[in-house]
Amino acid sequence: MSVYAGRFAGRTAIITGGASGLGKDVAKRIVAEGGTVALWDLNPETVAAAKDEVGATHTVAIDVSYQAAVEAAAAESAAALGKIDILVCSAGITGATGPVHEYPLDSWRRVIDINLNGLFYCCRAVVPLMLENGYGRIVNMASVAGKEGNPNASAYSASKAGVIGLTKSLGKELATKGIIANALTPATFESPILDQLPKSQVDYMRGKIPMGRLGEIPESTAMVCFMASEECSFTTASTFDTSGGRTTF
Repeated sequence: MSVYAGRFAGRTAIITGGASGLGKDVAKRIVAEGGTVALWDLNPETVAAAKDEVGATHTVAIDVSYQAAVEAAAAESAAALGKIDILVCSAGITGATGPVHEYPLDSWRRVIDINLNGLFYCCRAVVPLMLENGYGRIVNMASVAGKEGNPNASAYSASKAGVIGLTKSLGKELATKGIIANALTPATFESPILDQLPKSQVDYMRGKIPMGRLGEIPESTAMVCFMASEECSFTTASTFDTSGGRTTF
């Protein structure tokens, strides 16, 4: 892993879904590059274990689909870190697989509640903290599924399309406030979230990638850390791509 020494010196970050996968890898890199992080994740034991591994300053066990809990966690993390400069919204689930006309209603609601509503609650709670300081970087985790739509993954695809639209609105609203907001649209990459999917679905998504392989977490981590840094200063309300050539827009 290439580390830009001191790139995040003096910067603080909240990372949702920070106890595993991409969220944890991003947290590790921000800490390695001088930053201070708060990890938010659903499972208390998992997030507690990740704290020492990452070198996090603060952790919150939270279900981001509960707006009041998100508001409380944002205030708690801001108090622990002193301020909030960076928000990386990486919490998400895949949900069930199946055609739209058979898709389970409970899975639809849960995917939208976490992937889209939960991300909205996080942005809504943290943006005022960034406005106080006139600085912020927001990275929202979307997906190529939000651009192209994956068959048998309608809830996930719809939620990630919503993330892209929300991020475009948010970035434009904040464009003159010193706060940058962008989304990442990765193709499928090696991650614990794949355990939620049948092999046939993973094989389908791999087959759509021109490079012929799944992505690797450090590839998306590198992009997220650029998006979360001061270097990303003239691109907002946009999407960055780590898809192996799958998306071209």
